[in-house]
Amino acid sequence: MDADTGRIKKRAPTLYAIIALKLLKGALFVTLAIVTYTLSDNDLPLEYQRFLHALRLNPERRFWADLAVHVGRLTETKMLHAAAGTLIYSLFSLVEGAGLIFRVPWAGWLAIGESAFFIPLEIYELSLHFSVGVLLILALNTLIVWYLFQNRHRLFRHHH
Repeated sequence: MDADTGRIKKRAPTLYAIIALKLLKGALFVTLAIVTYTLSDNDLPLEYQRFLHALRLNPERRFWADLAVHVGRLTETKMLHAAAGTLIYSLFSLVEGAGLIFRVPWAGWLAIGESAFFIPLEIYELSLHFSVGVLLILALNTLIVWYLFQNRHRLFRHHH
């Protein structure tokens, strides 16, 4: 029961799915940040070759060879910056998810803003080259923005 209005809040399965998505995304990016940090002082070209070998991929193929050039350019400082940036980004999703659990309005606005921020970038990316993955992410972000905005009064407590 909502103490502010005396109403029982209705179940919101779409909100629960958004919460799960935000928390999963946050956890994945925390994991990526930790992996990036732990690899930062390793011999990355050697690690890359081991990785390709473990996956039984041919390192002579053009794609993997081109990627090896980029891996060779990575420095420990670049890796540490990437780890820090990834960790900070992960915190947005974790804070959004936690705030949405408690149905606080600022978390809804944060989730709307964060999801809406990427929509123009995804449209631009699709204009350069079509990708089903980017199209699905665009659709998901659009759905999140629309759903949270349309249902903000029903889903979140409003303190006056």
